[in-house]
Order: sequence, then C-alpha cells, then structure tokens
Amino acid sequence: MKAFLEFIPLVLFLVIYKMTPRELSVAGFDFTLGGIYSATAVLMLGTVIGYAIEWSKQKKLTNMQWIVVGGVLIFGSSTLLLRSEAILMWKAPIINWLMSGIFLWSQYFGETTVAQKMFGELVTMPKERWKVLNLGWVFVFLLDGCANLYVAFNHPQYWVDFKVWGGMGILLIASVAQIFYIYPYLNAEAVAAKGDEEKAA
Repeated sequence: MKAFLEFIPLVLFLVIYKMTPRELSVAGFDFTLGGIYSATAVLMLGTVIGYAIEWSKQKKLTNMQWIVVGGVLIFGSSTLLLRSEAILMWKAPIINWLMSGIFLWSQYFGETTVAQKMFGELVTMPKERWKVLNLGWVFVFLLDGCANLYVAFNHPQYWVDFKVWGGMGILLIASVAQIFYIYPYLNAEAVAAKGDEEKAA
C-alpha cells in the first residue's frame, strides 16, 4: 500500500502529460487538462494526498519522504509559476543527489549509516557490511540522478517516461540486489512481525 501511494502520482503525471491538451470547465472553473503543466499540478496534488494518508496512518514521515514532498512542491510550483518545463526536469536529479549525499554523510559522520537505520531491525550484519550496503545506495542515487539529468536534457522527448519507468527500474534492480546481499543475515522473526504490522496498517 505504501509503495502504491508513492508510485501512483508518477503514473498519473505520465498519463496526463501524454494527453492532448483540452479545455475543460468544472463548477464554473476553466482549466486545461493534458500537457506538462496540468500533469505537474496533478503530481503535486497526488503527492500531498498520498503522503497525507501515510501521515494519518503512521503519524510521521521519514526524512526522505519529507525531501520528496518538499522537492515536488518546490520544483512543481516553480514550474507552474514560471511556466518552465526545464525547472521540473531538475527535480529528479537534485532529489536523488540529496539522497546520495545523506547516505554518504551518514557513512562518515553519523553514528550509524542510513542503510542500517532503515533495515537494522530486520537484519543483523557486521558493521563493515552495513557500510558496503550504504555506499551501494550512495552510488544508486547518484547514478539515478545523473541518468535522469542526461535523458532530460539530451533526449527530452523521453524524459517523462524515463522519470517514471527508468528511475523505478534502477531502484527495483538495486532493491533486488540488496535482498541477495542481506538475505544471509535476515532476522526471520523480525521480518514476519514487520509484515504483520504493515498488513494491520
């Protein structure tokens, strides 16, 4: 459910972006549906609603979720106010680089790495393996940001598709690789308890 709430605004963004712009009138309000600007507005609205639902269930958001919400609202509103698609093109690279920076900072200055904070209750691994996993996520977010930037400004006709499917593909591959990496150290009882908590939510 949580992953669905995070992914659905991107899918709506892609669908509306690809629609031929058309003028609509609802309750006396005229607006254009289709194209980058209405898609951006839907992305902002969908993100806020999705994370509001998450907040209502968990009574909190993680730092990374706040970064996503803030990035969507800042870059989205700037895109709409300045009518510049290029501004939104920078959102994915910058958010990914911020994520990469947070993981990297925790590697050298935090008491524990971000990777261990996220998965430590489910996995018991030596400290050095946590550092390797954490650096892996530094690389993944750095790569995702660079790939988004390259596609956006060198192949702009594909940037929305890559933003949705390419970025998700990179994270999916990284997540599968992480499962194989941590599998020998999984705490089966903790994983089962976590699954029961998520079903109850």
